[in-house]
Amino acid sequence: MNPFTYSSATAVEDAVRDNASHEGAAYIGGGTNILDLMKENVARPTHLVGLNKLPLTSIEPTPEGGLRLGALATNADTAWNEEVKRRYPLLNQAILAGASPQLRNMATNGGNLMQRTRCYYFYDTATPCNKREPGSGCSAIGGFNRIHAILGTSEQCIATHPSDMCVALAALAATVRVSGPSGERTIPFEDFHRLPGNTPERDNNLKPGELITGLDLPAKGFEKNFSYLKLRDRNSYAFALVSVAAALELDGDTITDARLALGGVAHKPWRDQEAENLLKGQPATPETFARAAAKVVESAQGYGSNNFKIELARRAIVRALKQAAEGSQHASDVFLNSNP
Repeated sequence: MNPFTYSSATAVEDAVRDNASHEGAAYIGGGTNILDLMKENVARPTHLVGLNKLPLTSIEPTPEGGLRLGALATNADTAWNEEVKRRYPLLNQAILAGASPQLRNMATNGGNLMQRTRCYYFYDTATPCNKREPGSGCSAIGGFNRIHAILGTSEQCIATHPSDMCVALAALAATVRVSGPSGERTIPFEDFHRLPGNTPERDNNLKPGELITGLDLPAKGFEKNFSYLKLRDRNSYAFALVSVAAALELDGDTITDARLALGGVAHKPWRDQEAENLLKGQPATPETFARAAAKVVESAQGYGSNNFKIELARRAIVRALKQAAEGSQHASDVFLNSNP
């Protein structure tokens, strides 16, 4: 680990100012990802701005009828909050599908959005990686890429975003609240994370020095018909090969509203609004779900070891939508013991 300085802020404005006054500074909340990156010499901040004394831990109603999640509320406190459990069970189940209880007790909501890919080549500083060292190449393309992306990839990078929580936030159409040197602003969740393009080193659309202060959930939580389906290699503490957040609003058997987002398949949580539109106004049948699934994967591209993900994603979407339509109101977790 490289030498760095540290300071602790007690107000958002002070944190932003402190960050701006140190070239190469970074924010640290729960630290469950950035400390790993620093130990592996992947991240080398010169100064850390501690955030844990900031008043950003509350979970409270918004004037619009939604719920505001403080950026420093832990993943555990968020998942077990009574309002989250009652009104946004999709988010509750997605959070509980991620990491371990110990990590969820430390990890913060803002940090969950900022965690970086678990691509093995990104963490291996002996190999080329455009995300870690722009212009050096992508070792995953042509290498072992079983966990890598099949949607929205580029010639520069096929890494995936690791979060479960963010897949649910994408489906729920949350809004990210940030504060920075130029003031406060909000970012629609679908615009927060980026596809790799020619700048895979950039994971999101935050401006330099901006700090996440909270997340706003809209009033609609799809509390009756939802499913968070996660498929992974083992039953605990594993990132998704494919995950699906599905939420439906039904009038009898007719779908009146739909949300569909995937994890483990792209550089960002992958929400497909064209597939959602194919579901609206249609009967909640396996045939309808299959058409939506086909739409999602029609542009998917495998890179060898991860070719199986295309069919896995298609089947997972159908299964998640079926569970949502049935109103099972619980997440489904499937693990794969061997390569499918």
